[in-house]
Amino acid sequence: MKKILMALSMLFITFNSSVMAEDAAIINAQADIAVQKFYKNVEGGEAFLNKVKGYIVFPNIYKAGFFVGGEYGEGVLRYNGANQGYYSLTTGSFGWQFGLQKRSMIIAFVSDRALDSFLKSNGWTIGADGSLNVAVWGASKDLSTVSFERDAVAFVFDEAGLMASIAIEGSKIAPIQR
Repeated sequence: MKKILMALSMLFITFNSSVMAEDAAIINAQADIAVQKFYKNVEGGEAFLNKVKGYIVFPNIYKAGFFVGGEYGEGVLRYNGANQGYYSLTTGSFGWQFGLQKRSMIIAFVSDRALDSFLKSNGWTIGADGSLNVAVWGASKDLSTVSFERDAVAFVFDEAGLMASIAIEGSKIAPIQR
């Protein structure tokens, strides 16, 4: 099963890296806009991001599926007040699924340990080891009141489109050159 997901991911990476590759300046500008949307829509979001050790912003993640699906997005890692590298997020999936969707995601590294672990790795696999909390909150909930159990937290926001699915999927975050 894991091999099938990785094979789907590789096909999707090959297709998307040539079709959807963005210039660093464009990724940076889009990430700035996504962070501003996060601040606007998540009470306490700005204070939270100012406290974390670093974060990756994926401003545009595109997902499509019809039984077999995938998603792809490019983002920037920010820490020490600067852009520090570029990454792709690729997901392969199979199962009952249909639709198209666009969304944004911020992965925040709450601890030095999480940021260091990410920097020393050649990317992360999401969904396999459960090392990432996905934050869910109500529209009126203040993020500063939330206690996170993990060292890294993912925030999904600014969703558009429709995707219906009951599928098995795996995601990979990997460094890219921009």
